[in-house]
Amino acid sequence: MESRRRTVAELVQARWEDHRPGLWCEGRTLTHHEVAAGAAARAALLTDLLPPGAAPHVGVLLDNTPEYPLWLSAAALAGAAVAGVNPTRRGPELARDILHTECRLLITERAHLPLLENLRLPGVRVLVTDTQAYDDLLAPYANTKPDAFSRATPDDRILLYFTSGSTGAPKAAICTQGRLAAAGASLVDSFGVLPDDVHYICMPMFHGNAVIADWAPALAAGAGVALRRRFSASRFLDDVRAYRATYFTYVGRAVQYVLATEERPDDRDNPLRMGFGTEAGAVDAAAFERRFGVRLVEGYGSSEGGAAVQWSPGTPTGAVGRAAPGLAVLDPETWEECPPAVFDSAGRLLNGDTAIGELVNRGPNPFEGYWRNPEADAERRRWGSPRSSEAESGGGWYWTGDLFYRDADGYLYFAGRTDDRLRVDSENLAAAMIENILARYEGADAVAVYAVPDPVTGDQVMATIAGHFDPLAFAEFLLSQPDLGTKMAPRFVRVVRRMPVTATNKIHRAGLRREGVRCADPVWWRPAGEGAYRLLSAEDAESETPLNLRT
Repeated sequence: MESRRRTVAELVQARWEDHRPGLWCEGRTLTHHEVAAGAAARAALLTDLLPPGAAPHVGVLLDNTPEYPLWLSAAALAGAAVAGVNPTRRGPELARDILHTECRLLITERAHLPLLENLRLPGVRVLVTDTQAYDDLLAPYANTKPDAFSRATPDDRILLYFTSGSTGAPKAAICTQGRLAAAGASLVDSFGVLPDDVHYICMPMFHGNAVIADWAPALAAGAGVALRRRFSASRFLDDVRAYRATYFTYVGRAVQYVLATEERPDDRDNPLRMGFGTEAGAVDAAAFERRFGVRLVEGYGSSEGGAAVQWSPGTPTGAVGRAAPGLAVLDPETWEECPPAVFDSAGRLLNGDTAIGELVNRGPNPFEGYWRNPEADAERRRWGSPRSSEAESGGGWYWTGDLFYRDADGYLYFAGRTDDRLRVDSENLAAAMIENILARYEGADAVAVYAVPDPVTGDQVMATIAGHFDPLAFAEFLLSQPDLGTKMAPRFVRVVRRMPVTATNKIHRAGLRREGVRCADPVWWRPAGEGAYRLLSAEDAESETPLNLRT
């Protein structure tokens, strides 16, 4: 018999009269009971402020302050949804995010008010949390209890969170209370989260990672939460020690930034048990464990919930977990399964050109769609191959938009986004595979690989390297890599002091692709038929032969 689906509201209500410390931020401590009481007061205020008939959506434009989890909990009690607003968005794009998600209420703080200047936000009421007026609004609701609200259902929306995309406007993925509560419970079971644990949330809470992978399991287990307003590599270890944090999540280059801080003799003297996230890479994960004594678990779950891969004991280094029933790596052109990966004795992938494909969930999945975006829904959920008997079942296959390969034992390895695929001389390449090879170059602190268009070859491979670049040593390094295919060597290398990243610490690939070779940083290149790199001059960049560089 299937167990009853829980709601986030029930998890919030369960913390009433729990007087253990439960939330820490910038010298302020709240008990679990105070969090539940604060959520109830905000839920009552929300219920009174939302116009009749309006979508119960609340925009939250905040750094990681206590108000963020308080409003998440309040929305859960009130059966409303939080739309996390990215503070790095500007002007019409920012207004578009707020209006597209039909937020009638926007919660922000004084530090972000300049972002709202001159924006047209008709019908949107703005509440500024760090003001006396806000405190006065909340005061009449101070004695509200969480059980004062009619029971929310598992199908009520709780999150509208924007997924980053390389093209077009971000899409607002829907997450219901049932899915968020189930995700939290699943991570509690997988990682043995206990009520005495403390989850350190340093990733931005407008992003799904912090809420789904950090806040939700803490709430499900009754564990504490410690907030960092904005990620700080230099303060990471101090925070972990101060809050006695046992668990944290990461995205993108965050782990690399921590590793770049000055080493201390007592780095391993910390209470952390594990970190959970994506895109740290095997090299950085191993370095993190050596330095801090903390295991990093690379996981995978599509932001929209349509596919997930769970790590389990015995998962090989570099893999994210074993493929569950329904998950397959498919060639996006033929929709046929890709062959298993072949590795050399050093564990290097030898058949990436055929083994890498898109991860597809051909079985049931909890994808709940995008808000008011049927085109994006249709792109994500597509019918199977007409030749397959599965084509008419399950409401369509879920195409993740992520590249993977699998080994002979069924373990899956992440290989980047489908947007990061390159096509050079009719050969498909995955940027992540080339990045993994270039990361071995001792001068590279960070590497990004992407395509620059060429009307003759289709794409040319371009790499951006943060760190030290010696053109002769780099060329010799490339020659020594046995798994570097003949089409993989970068034609262009941009050298930067610091890798450009998004607000969630992911490499800003869209910006790198957009700038191409026409950028302010030095670019090295290898002319056709030559083995050595040389600086790209303005004349080289303007020449139409032989490189066809004009964009």
